Amino acid sequence: MNLEITPELAEVRSALRKFTREQLEPIALEIDKLGAIPERAWHLMRDAGYLGMQLPVEYGGGGFDMTTYCLALEEFSRSSRVFTMLLDYTSGLAPLGISRAGTPEQKARYLPKLATGEWKAAFGLTEPGAGSDSAAISTSARRVEGGWVLNGKKHYISGGNIADVVMVVTVTDAQKRARGGISTFLVDKGTPGFVVTRTDTTIGSDAIKLGELTFEDCFVPDNALLGELGGGFKIAMGSLTSGRLGVSCSCIGAADRMLEMAIGHAKERNTFGKPLADRQAIQWMIADSALEIQLARSLTYETLRRAQAGDDIGTSASMCKLYCSEMVGRVADRSVQIHGGMALMRGFNLERFYRDIRHYRIGEGTSEVHRMLIARDLLK
Repeated sequence: MNLEITPELAEVRSALRKFTREQLEPIALEIDKLGAIPERAWHLMRDAGYLGMQLPVEYGGGGFDMTTYCLALEEFSRSSRVFTMLLDYTSGLAPLGISRAGTPEQKARYLPKLATGEWKAAFGLTEPGAGSDSAAISTSARRVEGGWVLNGKKHYISGGNIADVVMVVTVTDAQKRARGGISTFLVDKGTPGFVVTRTDTTIGSDAIKLGELTFEDCFVPDNALLGELGGGFKIAMGSLTSGRLGVSCSCIGAADRMLEMAIGHAKERNTFGKPLADRQAIQWMIADSALEIQLARSLTYETLRRAQAGDDIGTSASMCKLYCSEMVGRVADRSVQIHGGMALMRGFNLERFYRDIRHYRIGEGTSEVHRMLIARDLLK
């Protein structure tokens, strides 16, 4: 049940669906079993032109708009969340920040390598004392002759353990903080004073790792500053808005696939002489899931349309992320219940989906924080 989209986007969706089904799906279970991403997954995505999707064509990127990028996330998430991470490392939060705010020299240095997947980027915001409250970060950047010295720690950074460059959000003026006292820096792997001190594995796929990044008197030159001094909070929030819409579409894609699996099983599985599909309890689970997916699409696609048109979308991205991430959890739970015991078995697609989607209610801002942002906007 797809909402009406342009013929061009419908053609893109068809190509994405075919690529996901024929090329990516065969290695989805392998990735989860091995706990690693095979090189051929990167090669497949690169050769098909899906790495660096949002980066400018002149730097080797695809030049696609945010709507097309989000559509790709939706389709890839029908197979495995891992494939959406490959897009994020090469065209998501940090690459998008460089593309939007970087100097010509920074773009020439980073974007061509990101567009091919030769390099991977990570977004260094979250800290032990500052998660969804991004303005509370404590990692500092102190000006010295010829550059800046960074001190602090970032953790739970998606892909931080393998990143070739990290977009690090720091405090450069403790008095101003989010009002002109936060700046972003591009820190390359191997920079003295920058160390990956821990790699975490979550309840989701073992192939998705989170890095703890420590900066101890880490010197970066003046040309490592991304954007204007004190403009880092705006850069970070701009990337996060795109990220929240991307997460929303990823949730829609995963939910849609799980509903398909639940419907197929309900038709095939017989209990007490009848297919599950004939049981009203099962029918209501399927109907509720279909309704919620359609509502999620309506909200998210309309928000994408407005964002693409340059409208001020306010807290709409938060509304999308909140609703979609909670929706996919409900769809997953119903789908597992419909499948019964088999859905609890490792190696079964639905079990993997169930583990992977739990992240969405926490990453890119928790549900509680998004409710707070929405309420604050309404009550101001």
